[in-house]
Amino acid sequence: MTENTQQQTPAPTTDLPTQYAPAEVEGELYERWVERGYFTADAKSEKPPYTIVIPPPNVTGSLHLGHAFQHTLMDALTRRKRMQGYEALWLPGMDHAGIATQNKVEQQLAEEGKSRHDLGRAEFTARVWQWKEEYGGRILGQMRRLGDGVDWSRERFTMDEGLSRAVQTIFKKLYDDELIYRAERIINWCPRCLTAISDIEVDYQDDDGELVSLKYGEGEDSLVVATTRVETMLGDTAVAVHPDDARYARLIGKRIKLPLTDRTIPVVADAHVDPEFGTGAVKVTPAHDPNDFAIGQRHGLESLTIMDERGVITAHGPFEGLDRFEARSAIVAALREQGRVVAEKRPYVHSVGHCSRCKTTVEPRLSLQWWVKVETLAKAAGDAVREDRVAIHPKEMEKRYFDWVDNLNDWCISRQLWWGHRIPVWYGPDGEVVCLGPDDKAPSGEGWTQDEDVLDTWFSSGLWPFSTLGWPERTPDLEKFYPTDVLLTGHDIIFFWVARMMMFGLYAMDGEVPFRTIALTGLVRDEFGKKMSKSNPNAVDPLDWMDAYGSDAVRFTLARGANPGADVPIGEDWVQASRNFANKIWNATRFALMNGATVEGPLPQPAELSATDRWILSRLNKTVAEVDAYYEDFQFAKVSDALYHFAWDEVFDWYVELSKTTFQADGEAARVSRRVLGEVLDVTLRLLHPIVPFVTETLWTTLTGGESVVVADWPADSGFRDAGAEREIGTLQEVITEVRRFRADQGLQPGQRVPARLVLDGTPLAPHEPAIRQLLRLQPEGESFAATATLPVAGAQVALDLSGAIDVAAERKRLAKDLAAAEKEKQQANAKLGNEAFLAKAPDHVVEKIRTRLGKADEDIARLTAQLERLPAA
Repeated sequence: MTENTQQQTPAPTTDLPTQYAPAEVEGELYERWVERGYFTADAKSEKPPYTIVIPPPNVTGSLHLGHAFQHTLMDALTRRKRMQGYEALWLPGMDHAGIATQNKVEQQLAEEGKSRHDLGRAEFTARVWQWKEEYGGRILGQMRRLGDGVDWSRERFTMDEGLSRAVQTIFKKLYDDELIYRAERIINWCPRCLTAISDIEVDYQDDDGELVSLKYGEGEDSLVVATTRVETMLGDTAVAVHPDDARYARLIGKRIKLPLTDRTIPVVADAHVDPEFGTGAVKVTPAHDPNDFAIGQRHGLESLTIMDERGVITAHGPFEGLDRFEARSAIVAALREQGRVVAEKRPYVHSVGHCSRCKTTVEPRLSLQWWVKVETLAKAAGDAVREDRVAIHPKEMEKRYFDWVDNLNDWCISRQLWWGHRIPVWYGPDGEVVCLGPDDKAPSGEGWTQDEDVLDTWFSSGLWPFSTLGWPERTPDLEKFYPTDVLLTGHDIIFFWVARMMMFGLYAMDGEVPFRTIALTGLVRDEFGKKMSKSNPNAVDPLDWMDAYGSDAVRFTLARGANPGADVPIGEDWVQASRNFANKIWNATRFALMNGATVEGPLPQPAELSATDRWILSRLNKTVAEVDAYYEDFQFAKVSDALYHFAWDEVFDWYVELSKTTFQADGEAARVSRRVLGEVLDVTLRLLHPIVPFVTETLWTTLTGGESVVVADWPADSGFRDAGAEREIGTLQEVITEVRRFRADQGLQPGQRVPARLVLDGTPLAPHEPAIRQLLRLQPEGESFAATATLPVAGAQVALDLSGAIDVAAERKRLAKDLAAAEKEKQQANAKLGNEAFLAKAPDHVVEKIRTRLGKADEDIARLTAQLERLPAA
């Protein structure tokens, strides 16, 4: 039997409304939990710590299904650990989201006919802070709607005073350790946002473009290159070929004329070139392509920037002042006029990067930026997983992680924005460069200026696991709650956020990992498996579903789809089904309370229990063990399914129904079963609570009279098992299920009573005859009883007298009609499958569909024939 350490109170009230109304209870319950401090962690507690930091949503954001999905899982983990006796901290907060937030405010200014430059940096930054206070953090209120059990007293923001101090501290430390440097490199540049952007801020999509093949050079010294970005030819400083490509061996080292310019460029040999691709010759534009930049570095080529930060051509000549796309068309036309265009492929579909914020086509651009040297940091991040100090779950995701950290390039951390952590570097009038820590005073005197750039948002969010706990100070929170236990996040940001937290955590915390487990989830998709997007009609606001069906229904649906690392399809009908489950829990518990279910007094000993009682307690303990094992393996879908089927199928549909005859008879057996039912509901509600917190809180406190299920004990498996009782009730279920199926086949209404004789001798079912008769609506046989059908099931016999229950002639006619239709369907399917000409032409999916129809027809024929044979004689 299960361990029950709850302190019991006098019998609770059974005054539950007839229907569960989530909207009437959820908000009030949540605020009560917060006011009572259930979610506030105590750094001085002697309980073992359990820590999760929330992946900080953007301050510009609102709750979408992806947030709701991950928050549900994190909340379930934290609530369970709290019930298990841990000092559980789930720490909330938001990210300042540099580009996104700056864009919001710039859009406001544009509506006023202004730009940020009209305000100046200080006034613009003040305006962003004002926007943040007024509009930012909407998601925090929505998190309350979902039921997030976060510690609001520890809410953090990536630009609050403490986190800003952490950012400046680690920048200074990295700089002093020569792990931060400034250099010209190729970066992703957004000509609309006017800043470098990170890889994660680039969305790649297939665009219709053109592939143009161009002839460089003259006569025998000419060769052909192909490009989708013709305008960059103005910045070419070489043509590269493979050193072993015999076609071009005589040209290597020569200089050829670059069309439309007065320059000549060399032909260089570089192993990067694939001789099998295209013509085997590639144009090299070091200032506008990362691969070309690397070739340029190897061969000492000049890097010519031929467009400005807005994508306007700056190269001297007839194309100066044209937008990059205007220049593309003009240059192609000019080359065509000179006979330099060898071939044109249009449209040419290829992958093009776009700014995720404004959708502008990203321009690779040579730029002076700040970088983090990642080689040693990335190695440490990889070693932490290889040495099992950090576990990645599911394990197969390790390969993706290693592929990233083992091949990581230096990280561009500077952004040309005004909103964010400003780079703490000052430049002096005589070329001095000074990096300041948080307690250092800025240099004074004429000519000193601070670097204009701010840091990449991922720089500050990379410090999140320890900066939120007070680092760089050794605060009580840091001592108690670091390292964190679980990082639960989507597999799509394993590269951009997870790896950065690993690098910074190990570096800043002297080799101590930032989290012990990385639990990776998939992405939420619509019911057809398509990605949800605001631009598509399939996007769903989870608040709409919460309004319609309750937060518990949304949470249970999301958890039930959460297989580790796999994407989660979700549709509204699934949320409706989860709402029905919440209603089932409510109605079954209400029925149990009305029939005297109780948690008062000790649980009776096994010798006092009926087989039905022992069966449900055995199944209950197995479920506790299953749920614990699934939680430890982050198998949220299996947790949800195990609880769903145990609660609905075994407790509500079987145990409650089987106990009704016992309750009606009253007496000692009824007293025992009422206590067992109370125990089962108590444990089941506690098991369900982390996923569906609201309905379980209302029902558990009503059932037990306890303070709150939030702070109740997590159920423990006592080890009680009764295989004999499970076999006995399994046999009982088999009999009832088979007779119910027969009744349905004969067209009997569920509540229709028929006379029956039960022969249960030699089976363990004799004590269950009253329950069998009640569940199957079977009357005593009576004097005029005449069996018209006999069902042998599991060693027992159930004889039924259906003579007055159904119109045998009408039922026989109906079944005969259905049988004829099934036989015709079979004949037609066989005819098509036997036609060789049809099979030769028909697509595979059509043939498979016909085979499926044939199989269904065979099943229908067997079923209908059996039903006809079982009908009583007319």
